[in-house]
Amino acid sequence: MHFATKVIHAGIEPDPSTGAIMTPIFQTSTYVQAAPGDHKGYEYARTQNPTRTVLENNLAALENGTDAICFSSGLAAQDAVIKLFTSGDEVLSVNDLYGGSYRQMVRVYGPWGLKSRYIDMYDAANVEREIGPDTKLIWIETPTNPMLNIVDIAAVCAIARKRGILTCVDNTFASPYLQNPLDLDADIVLHSATKYIGGHSDVVHGCLVVKEAELAQRLRFLQNACGAVPGPQDCFLVLRGIKTLHLRVERACQNAAVIAHFLKTHPKVSKVFWPGFESHPNHDIAKRQMRMFGGMVSFDLKNNALEAATKVLSSTHLFALAESLGGVESLIGHPASMTHASIPREERLKVGLTDSLIRLSVGIEDVNDLIADLEKALA
Repeated sequence: MHFATKVIHAGIEPDPSTGAIMTPIFQTSTYVQAAPGDHKGYEYARTQNPTRTVLENNLAALENGTDAICFSSGLAAQDAVIKLFTSGDEVLSVNDLYGGSYRQMVRVYGPWGLKSRYIDMYDAANVEREIGPDTKLIWIETPTNPMLNIVDIAAVCAIARKRGILTCVDNTFASPYLQNPLDLDADIVLHSATKYIGGHSDVVHGCLVVKEAELAQRLRFLQNACGAVPGPQDCFLVLRGIKTLHLRVERACQNAAVIAHFLKTHPKVSKVFWPGFESHPNHDIAKRQMRMFGGMVSFDLKNNALEAATKVLSSTHLFALAESLGGVESLIGHPASMTHASIPREERLKVGLTDSLIRLSVGIEDVNDLIADLEKALA
């Protein structure tokens, strides 16, 4: 089944009781049993919900996995992954990652004894050099947030598997339409489904997708035992969003390509970060492991002028100044004060995340209107 068919049909059947083509919202907290243990597969809504079951089956198919486990947010999904490990274990992470991921590893689990290090993963050989005796998980983001760096998933996962280390790929920026890390031998794929998968800026949601049954069982135990589950309304909204995932992401990628080239030639712009440029580090890897180059673009102004960046951020009309990404509407953001404020400034600067860096989540509007909006703001 091809991807455009999967988003409509994989794991989804008309409701057997009514024939409804859309999966119903099963708004219930519990299920009646005929006798103790004699039920229809559902006992309590934290553990199972029919709306969530359909969504998990669909997500597993989109990432070519065997099981998907849904959570109330992307960070709740990450929390479950981290809980696979114990005090003294080490997470080796990419050094340019979402600020919320960094905050959870350092400020929540650091005091519990979890060790985490943040390294340059853009040369896979460096990952092998940095692996230590306590390394139990390699955490990959690609493209990274917000510098859009590219990690060779297959190469890093091959190194990890040889050493018996688990890998988790945060695939939020790419979405399942552009990239499938399980096909490149990753153990776990994570999504903040709030972003491209939901796609309409109206739901907060997260998921993990795996192939290995024992790993799925461990994660599903944590889902139930810790209780960070999504409600049926949220699952319904994500299912609704998925049906147009391929159309939305393809249009966003097309728009982002035009905007990236526009910004690259603008006299007030010093740097543009977008994996589609042949000059972008690891462009060839992005070309190999992604179907298109994504709808995210970051750029900096000449002289790294924070005051000028603030003016641009406050002067757009179609690009709304807001956190998040991956919706149908275009967003503009300031990572240093928004999504990455929890990362110390000196650490941000090491990877090029300046105080004046601007991040765009390019939506599906007419690209000429988007360029006109940026042109006016830059002027």
